[in-house]
Amino acid sequence: MAKLSFIMIIEFAVENFRSIKSRQVFNMVRAKTAELEVNSFDPSIDGVSPLLCSSAIYGANAAGKSNFIKALDAMQDIVLDSAKNTQRGNSLPVIHHKLCETTVDQPTEFEVIFVSAGVKYQYGFSATKDRVMEEWLYAFPKSRPQRWFIRAYDKENQEYVWDFSSLFTGKKQVWKDATKSNSLFLSTAIMLNNDQLKPVYDWFAETLKVAGIGGWSGAFTAEYCTEDTKQKKSVLKFLNSVDLDISDLSLESKKIDISTFPEDMPQEIKEKIIEEFKGKEYVDIKTVHETLQGNKVLFDLEEESDGTRKLFSFAGPWLDALQNGLVLFIDELHDSLHPNIVRFLVSVFHCKKSNPNNAQLIFTTHESSILDQDIFRRDQIWFCKKEKDQSSRFYPLTDFSPRKGTENIEKSYLAGRYGALPVTTSFELNEE
Repeated sequence: MAKLSFIMIIEFAVENFRSIKSRQVFNMVRAKTAELEVNSFDPSIDGVSPLLCSSAIYGANAAGKSNFIKALDAMQDIVLDSAKNTQRGNSLPVIHHKLCETTVDQPTEFEVIFVSAGVKYQYGFSATKDRVMEEWLYAFPKSRPQRWFIRAYDKENQEYVWDFSSLFTGKKQVWKDATKSNSLFLSTAIMLNNDQLKPVYDWFAETLKVAGIGGWSGAFTAEYCTEDTKQKKSVLKFLNSVDLDISDLSLESKKIDISTFPEDMPQEIKEKIIEEFKGKEYVDIKTVHETLQGNKVLFDLEEESDGTRKLFSFAGPWLDALQNGLVLFIDELHDSLHPNIVRFLVSVFHCKKSNPNNAQLIFTTHESSILDQDIFRRDQIWFCKKEKDQSSRFYPLTDFSPRKGTENIEKSYLAGRYGALPVTTSFELNEE
């Protein structure tokens, strides 16, 4: 579990990644408006403005919402894996924007501004599939900017140019020499026991949690329950807060063997998995329901509805985030969930009793029924639109200056006032 130490996200920017062509900037900075104060918090850190507890991103299918989540996921993967798991010559997980001649040969750029261990940082890099082109890190202790390092590839001389600040200490030459062209200096220095960069790396490793459509697997929640009986009780309370009528959870550790797999799975695949996970255990999860007569009936998790399984998979990460002040990015939060449950999942981030450590939630959705000024501040709502050149553009609701407390945000959105809606045409089935 992550340790609470003043951790949060302020801004994320990405350029030339999948459908995202030009630099798109998303931020969690609270606007200077007096509305739903509980939906925001003041970190009380020099140089850091009040921030939002959550933000929702709306847009048509294929507009690029998922690519926004994938961009942050790719950045996180490169930070965590490029030094220890990437060999020379391996490709980096970047996909440039393919629908413009000027972007095809240009690097993808990621940058994030965040707080870790009570200090504001600005970290970013640009990269092609073959190499890191640039990398930079600024720190802002007591709001004063400090350039710690800059790395840039000189194409003409085919070498890197480095600029280190005297404020960045340690075995800089050793770390620099060990950094491969397709790995990050940040990741390499951490692997070689740099302590000064740990708050930056740990933010990606421990604070940032990214999930695609479908959320997480149930394994995290199962482990969360088995770690502590109090945590299991919290999971049950969470599940029953949305009327699932689960009276208990049966969690049994089992070793992986042939009986673990479906009968119709090919034998060679079973044996391969068993060999890979030899000696390891998994948690067999069953939900417990009570009949009207008071009898207890066990269900395999697979027997539960899609929505119940998704909520079970969410329970552990949700509670972990709220307990430790983490940052969650989730694609298609509404998938398989009733609108009231989506509303509940968001609302717990807006309550100081359930979110005392200022965890943050950023998600994409099509669920317009929660576009309510009783749920969201106007600065918490963002849109993603597909431009004429098929690139993605992100912009906040505040660009339209909606009337506070009187404008029906959902109605205006569905009427097309803010854009970011699918355009449909008539369709006829021609029979010849």
